[in-house]
Amino acid sequence: MNEDYEYRRARKRVKAKKGFFYHLASYAIVIGFLFCLNIVTSPFEMWWIFPALGWGVGLAFHYLGVFGLPFLNIGSAEWEEKEMEKEMRKREQNLPKPRSTSLEIREELELKELEKRYDDKDFV
Repeated sequence: MNEDYEYRRARKRVKAKKGFFYHLASYAIVIGFLFCLNIVTSPFEMWWIFPALGWGVGLAFHYLGVFGLPFLNIGSAEWEEKEMEKEMRKREQNLPKPRSTSLEIREELELKELEKRYDDKDFV
């Protein structure tokens, strides 16, 4: 089951990266087209920069969502997984220890009775 989970997780990660690169390619093609259209129709007004900046902000957030912050790794899937493991370890350490069951307590008492030394006077 763990292998299946790891496989699905890796597949999801690859799809996210693939989605980002498709987004980047479409950004380059459309902004390139808008730049050419701007040069041909109105070369003295650079309006193409506004859609490039707006879409660029969205592309930057998409990058951060897929790859996280560069060199810090905060916000990435690996960082999130490590933080989850830390929290789970903390939770396990703070859980109360399970109490003995009544059967375990009874067996312990019976063993203590067997350890008692008897004299011949104790037997009839």
